[in-house]
Amino acid sequence: MPKSKPQGQSPKQSSRAAPVARTREKNEGEGSRTAARRYDNAVEQTVKSGTVPDKARAAARALDGPEGKELRRAEAQAKRGKTA
Repeated sequence: MPKSKPQGQSPKQSSRAAPVARTREKNEGEGSRTAARRYDNAVEQTVKSGTVPDKARAAARALDGPEGKELRRAEAQAKRGKTA
């Protein structure tokens, strides 16, 4: 009786990495300078817009409102490094 081949890829095929799609943006990994630059620019624009006091008041109202308990729970999880 002939031996059957194992299901799936042959060892030669499985040792090769799948081709990676090329994109215009280089993968910078953790600590991406591009993402940090975008974030910094967004923060700067928000501060320049003059809406920070309004946003702070809205956040305070949300904490005092019906969603306050959920917001505090999410904050505590984030401080522990956990995502929702």
